[in-house]
Amino acid sequence: MIRKVKSYLIKKFPKFMQKKLVLLYGVIILAFVVLVGRVTYINARSGDEYTRVVLEQQQYDSQTIPYKRGDITDRNGTKLATSERVYNVILDVKALKSDDAYEAPTIAALVDCFDLKESDIQKVIEDNPDSRYQILKKGVEYATAQKFEKLTADTKNNSNIKGVWLEEDYVRKYPYNTLASDVIGFTSDGNVGNNGIEGYYNSTLNGSDGRRYGYLDSDSTVERTVKEPTNGDTVVSTIDLQVQSIVEKHILAFNEEHKNYAYDGEGSKNTAVIVMNPQNGEIIAEASYPNYDLNNPRDLSGYYTEEQLKAMSDDDKLEALNSLWKNFCISDTYEPGSTIKPFTVATALETGALKGDETFYCGGMLHVGDHDIHCINREGHGTQTIKEAVQNSCNVALMQIGALIGKDNLSKYQHVFGFGELTGIDLPGDASTEGLLYTPENMDDASLATNSFGQNFNVTMTQLVSGFCSLINGGDYYEPHVVKQIQNENGNVIETKNPVLVKRTVSQETSTMVKDYMRGVVENGSGKKANLEGYEVGGKTGTAEKLPRDNGKYLVSFIGYAPQENPEVVVYVVIDEVNDYDQAQSSYAVQMAADIMKEIFPYLGITTVEGYEPTTDDASTADSTSTDTAVESTTTDSTSTDSTSTGTAYTNGTSGSSDSPYEGYKLASDGYYYGMDGYYDKYGNFYTY
Repeated sequence: MIRKVKSYLIKKFPKFMQKKLVLLYGVIILAFVVLVGRVTYINARSGDEYTRVVLEQQQYDSQTIPYKRGDITDRNGTKLATSERVYNVILDVKALKSDDAYEAPTIAALVDCFDLKESDIQKVIEDNPDSRYQILKKGVEYATAQKFEKLTADTKNNSNIKGVWLEEDYVRKYPYNTLASDVIGFTSDGNVGNNGIEGYYNSTLNGSDGRRYGYLDSDSTVERTVKEPTNGDTVVSTIDLQVQSIVEKHILAFNEEHKNYAYDGEGSKNTAVIVMNPQNGEIIAEASYPNYDLNNPRDLSGYYTEEQLKAMSDDDKLEALNSLWKNFCISDTYEPGSTIKPFTVATALETGALKGDETFYCGGMLHVGDHDIHCINREGHGTQTIKEAVQNSCNVALMQIGALIGKDNLSKYQHVFGFGELTGIDLPGDASTEGLLYTPENMDDASLATNSFGQNFNVTMTQLVSGFCSLINGGDYYEPHVVKQIQNENGNVIETKNPVLVKRTVSQETSTMVKDYMRGVVENGSGKKANLEGYEVGGKTGTAEKLPRDNGKYLVSFIGYAPQENPEVVVYVVIDEVNDYDQAQSSYAVQMAADIMKEIFPYLGITTVEGYEPTTDDASTADSTSTDTAVESTTTDSTSTDSTSTGTAYTNGTSGSSDSPYEGYKLASDGYYYGMDGYYDKYGNFYTY
């Protein structure tokens, strides 16, 4: 049988035909090998591109899962900045147009749920017929999103709503609007921090996006992979919401009172306050006015009329915004005036130029070089001790002390106290004023004299308050800071910002003597208004005549502390060009500081004089801050306390009458009505915190 088959094949396929078949088979094999090689080459070189093309022919699903930017809280955990979940409405036009039955019900649902215009939706469809991703609306709140999700979940009645999905997103919110705007800062372009903590700790607050991706077609199963986002960390600030609210209330009240008084305009060019813990460098409150709404930081309507805004160029508006956003407390420089006198005296004691028992004679003027430099009392103070010279803020005595110190030592100790130096504060805009100080080489006798009482050189508020803290705490200079902790999204502490002791400035002995002199300022001198019952307050006033001299422009200030022994808090008030006919009145700053201290001292638990019991009015602020309080030490070696807040803003005196014409606002003992977002004054005017 086999022999017959073989004979048959030979007859049908002679040898030459067999050779041809073998050759053809070889060619086919070779072509296949070449094809495989070409496919391999193409895949190696352009595989991604071809894969993309193929996937575009399928129903491809790839979504970014946004991270949540970390919160910024006050020292007690109350949120000052947070990111709220919102949704973006996305239209897949191609999916919508895949069936004529989808368009009408889908558009109707979009109009009903998201308040969109049908004409706008139709335009998007017409202009982008093949698009798989068109944003119809951003920042949709959860309740609105739920309404749409509920509608589409009803597949029985709404099965033809197609091509719409909700993309998760976050929007930055600031619950207290203008509160602590200089310290907090704001974000732009999603999660880019600007100014304040938002800017300085931007990388800490930011996280990384996740992604949900995969694809499917009619012949395959769903394949999905999810990479979860990494949320940003929470920044716990040193700011106390209650203290910050009190400070800003008094700043605003002062500026409202003086607005349009001597001339049309704000109550001052700038009013700023820093409240600081002198034992560790923590800033408890920091504020300046004018301020801005963190939820709408580009709004200038509060300071310019509509006509003025229309007349402004883009550059003019940008300049106005930059001026508004700038943190006066750390970026602006000024001549400190008489608040520098305790530093001059401390320098003299440290260098041995003074022993402490010296006296000086003031006849109202001192001739230095080619200049007659007057005292604030042109009649003269007569013979004075060092304490009396500080108490009376005598320029003549301080000029004599400056001459004893000499140029070299005065210049040296200006830097020892941090003047001319970067403070190291964890906020953007920290200003170095080295170029605004004299050196021993260019300081003449007149400049030495004026420097000794705070003129002809510049400082920042943060420089002065940091140096002052070392002056009263025994000589420890701590780096000022506004952040206490970094926490992860679960609330676990991952970093603690411990106090940084930078250097020693003066001895304990010098510190004690200078405090005694400043106690005299408040007891018997220019700071009498700050002599609060029940507390031992020390401090120094300042009045600096601005350049050019004799133009009637002044910056006034007061820096005070309590208690006398182991000070627990410092309050520094600066008012630049108060809107008044006579700006040279440090009493403005003293009064504001006194009003602030009167309210914050009971709340912070500042040590009182022995035997003193705070009255009901004194304690009203502390009693009203929270129904759930916990005491926590805020200083290294003091009795200062914090109160854990429930998240409400300052509500002074809620122990007063609950009767109020304003729903949700309670009448306090000072006659104001306080609520979550602001307060009403006695005349019915409303102010936000």
